[in-house]
Amino acid sequence: MNYSLMDLLSLIGALGFFIYGMKVMSDGIQKVAGNRMRRILSAMTSNRVFGVFTGFIITSLVQSSSATTVMVVSFVNAGLLSLIESIGVIMGANIGTTLTAWLISIFGFKVKISAMALPIIAFGFPMLFSSRGSIKSWGEVLIGFALLFMGLEFLKDSVPDLQSNPQVLEFLSQYTDKGLLSTLIFIGVGTVITIVVQSSSAAMALTLVMCYQGWIPFQLAAAMILGENIGTTITANLAALVANVHAKRAARAHFLFNTFGVVWMIIAFPLFISGINNYMANNPTISGTGGRQYSFEQPPSQELFDTQLQQSLGDAGEFIEWTWVTPKKLNMHYSLFKAAGQGIDIDSLAAIRISEELVALGITAAQYHVVNIGARPSEEASAIPIALSIFHTTFNILNVLMLVWFVPFIARTVTRFLPAKGVDDEVFHLSFIGSGMMGTAELSIIEARKEISKFGEIIVKLYDAVPQLLHATEEKKFQKLMKRVAKYEDMTDRMELEIAKYLSKASESELSNDASRRVRSMLSIISDLETIGDLCYQIAQNLERRRAIKAYFTPELRQKSELMFIAVEKSISNMTQNLNRDYEKVTLTEAKDIEEEINDLRNKLRNEHLENIEKGLYPIHSGMYYNDLIHSLEKIGDHAFDVSEAIVLES
Repeated sequence: MNYSLMDLLSLIGALGFFIYGMKVMSDGIQKVAGNRMRRILSAMTSNRVFGVFTGFIITSLVQSSSATTVMVVSFVNAGLLSLIESIGVIMGANIGTTLTAWLISIFGFKVKISAMALPIIAFGFPMLFSSRGSIKSWGEVLIGFALLFMGLEFLKDSVPDLQSNPQVLEFLSQYTDKGLLSTLIFIGVGTVITIVVQSSSAAMALTLVMCYQGWIPFQLAAAMILGENIGTTITANLAALVANVHAKRAARAHFLFNTFGVVWMIIAFPLFISGINNYMANNPTISGTGGRQYSFEQPPSQELFDTQLQQSLGDAGEFIEWTWVTPKKLNMHYSLFKAAGQGIDIDSLAAIRISEELVALGITAAQYHVVNIGARPSEEASAIPIALSIFHTTFNILNVLMLVWFVPFIARTVTRFLPAKGVDDEVFHLSFIGSGMMGTAELSIIEARKEISKFGEIIVKLYDAVPQLLHATEEKKFQKLMKRVAKYEDMTDRMELEIAKYLSKASESELSNDASRRVRSMLSIISDLETIGDLCYQIAQNLERRRAIKAYFTPELRQKSELMFIAVEKSISNMTQNLNRDYEKVTLTEAKDIEEEINDLRNKLRNEHLENIEKGLYPIHSGMYYNDLIHSLEKIGDHAFDVSEAIVLES
């Protein structure tokens, strides 16, 4: 076999070209569909059927099941999705990723789209310089689309033809004729390839090319696809290594779901392969490979027929293959899609040219019989891409239909295998957001928004503990509350730092104008949220110092402080509601009313305080702490309003 190191590097480079094209196209699609994806994600519910549909839609949009499953695992880690909800979404992602295989099969093998790659790039390149974000994103989609299929064409050229490398066929024959063992071996090969390239779509493309070039038969290529379904789960499981127990369970559920599907498919494998072969043979339009079978009463001169037909077809001959099954039986196969891409009606052309050559050989229509036939993928390489796409799609749909009703059982099983190790493991925390795990910027922004919503919930818990300090009479209870405030304040500091780092990392990718505006607004929001946390902690420290020097509040001061706490609580509650809403539906009407109410109350209480100090109605130390409390609470209201304002600016 004459296959050098440069040939191997060319193969790896072609694969890299393909993966890069897919990434560019995927990022562009996400920028175009960013708002829609946010609405889809916000609509995730415990309805498992809707969850499956959600996973399918998202994966179809981003063209990456790994991106969807990693995102789902990170949402579970952050407490934004339950385990049962996540399993339904992952099931849908498995179906959504099959669209990539159809895209490659139809446009990569059936249509010569690589010839249009450069014109597509020429059309999309100027769009990159548009000032409008949506046009620029569409330019990225077009360029990514062209690069993807250029990479596929390079991949086909880099895989050597077996006719010129018979040693490869001899080597592979050692592993392709061992029945069930061969199936298991190639399932393992598919798993390893997917783990190495970290992309089931790239592994699928490589499998299609290998099978198309004749390296492996159809049934073993199907076995590799089963292995790729296992390999794609490794990405999410690797991501979950740094996550909490809930995220680990979601990743394991993905692995369990796909592995179970592979097990039952191994049992039904021969029946499945036979069924696809028969279906393709009886549906030539589906396969994109039409054909006819000619049966002759007397055997014609094969050599003369072959020579004259090749000359008669001219350039159209590249779309037709024929095989003499017996001296009296001839099978003709032609690529309908590929020929149509060149403007050739190959079906009619083949029928006319063959009839003319048979007449030239002295064979009349009465001396032969013709039947239309399709192409069996086990016999015809041109039918393999569509056949593998049918196999991939049917397998994943059946697997979902079988297991979607057992989602609670799957959840209980992974929970039993992965029990919580302690209280800390049961508490949701931010670890994914700090690792910059998401490979796609637009989805990273969606994830960050979910984390900001959780940030707001932490602020509510922190703020709720502060007024309790004012009323706590027992020292033990007071210190317990102080520890809770300190714990939540520390969490707010870490959350701001981690989310800011995450958003900064997302900004390193090229973002749409809309996404850049959202990032700026989110950075402003988390800064305001962290400031609220600091102010709550300052109030707690002031109340602790007041307690230490016994600067007690009079009943009247306590009552007025309580009025201010209640007014600011309304502002915090409104802010949290806005963080959890669809940002496009948020208005400032209620927030402005609450802000005015807080400011009016602050002015009233301050004026009354100054009068009471002059009258000497309470000690000066108590008055100082009271004044600081009112001032800090008013500042909290200001920052809560700023959060709502930033939300409106983002939308």
